[in-house]
Amino acid sequence: MKFICYPKCTTCQKAKKWLDDKGVSYELRDIKENNPSETELREWYKNSGLPLKKFFNTSGLLYKSMELKNKLPDMTDDEQIKLLATDGMLVKRPILVDGKKVLVGFKEKEYEELLS
Repeated sequence: MKFICYPKCTTCQKAKKWLDDKGVSYELRDIKENNPSETELREWYKNSGLPLKKFFNTSGLLYKSMELKNKLPDMTDDEQIKLLATDGMLVKRPILVDGKKVLVGFKEKEYEELLS
């Protein structure tokens, strides 16, 4: 299992604590230091069943400064994935990858379902 996060993010800290408390083993990856590649993002997007917009960190400063709220609707999926791959701070986190299952963000219920 891979746990992709930004260590300073409080949501990521909550998710990490939850995983640790449950005794779940995972490979930790700092999204800022090791940005997801286009290939990874394409695979995660396909396996998540989520709309691509859910992969964007819409509350992030970079997202806001780039005015992506207005730009994303006019971009293709390919363009959006290439953009996400340019900077980990654009990507919503944490991301939990377990084989073919991918969770974006932290919802306790989703984590429990994944582990059951």
